[in-house]
Amino acid sequence: MKIRLFTIPNMLTLGNLVCGSVATIAIIGSQDIKLAFWLVVIAAVFDFFDGFTARLLKSSSAIGGELDSLADMVSFGLVPALAMYYTFLGVPQVSQTSAEVMEYAAYLCLIIVAFSALRLAKFNVDDTQHTEFCGLPTPANALFCLSIASLIAAGEFSLAKEWILLISIIMAYLLISPIRMFALKFKGFGLKGNEIRYGFILFSLIMIIAFTQYAIPAIILTYILVSAIRWAINLKK
Repeated sequence: MKIRLFTIPNMLTLGNLVCGSVATIAIIGSQDIKLAFWLVVIAAVFDFFDGFTARLLKSSSAIGGELDSLADMVSFGLVPALAMYYTFLGVPQVSQTSAEVMEYAAYLCLIIVAFSALRLAKFNVDDTQHTEFCGLPTPANALFCLSIASLIAAGEFSLAKEWILLISIIMAYLLISPIRMFALKFKGFGLKGNEIRYGFILFSLIMIIAFTQYAIPAIILTYILVSAIRWAINLKK
């Protein structure tokens, strides 16, 4: 069997991986969360277009799917976990909990990377996730965590250490939750059947134009809420 490595979709996936790798260095080396955030945004663009290009060129392959998960593990699993970990360490402690306990508690933020691995492994073997997702997609989680960490690093708002831990745990659970979430995968470009996708894209563009980086957390939370309501309605049916 001939395996093609350097296809256009695979090159886009490698772009995703390189962005995630540089973001990892930025966080560990200099705690530059803002740079890491924008690198993850670029990685997410690569991640969207590698699948889109593979479908457009009809060049989907098993190796492409595996490569995609490996790249996502770095860009959307490791990077957000590190961002939350270093954000936790950088936030001043205001509670009465001992500093030693809180130092060890910081490692709970790494639950994100562990549950991202579970999420990606499940996706690879779950045949029901071709048109929608079961659980929060790792790119959405990464963008949420990086945007929150970036805003905290810039001094735009503050959160107690306990809240950072709680957010990390909740987002990690959403990665493996049973909630069915719609995917931005277009089988055709017509409006019929794509209403929710076009509506969400329009909403996201308006929010980004109006609020730039500040819109990201609201967009991801809206995505989760809309998906949860849609899932609950379908369950009743």
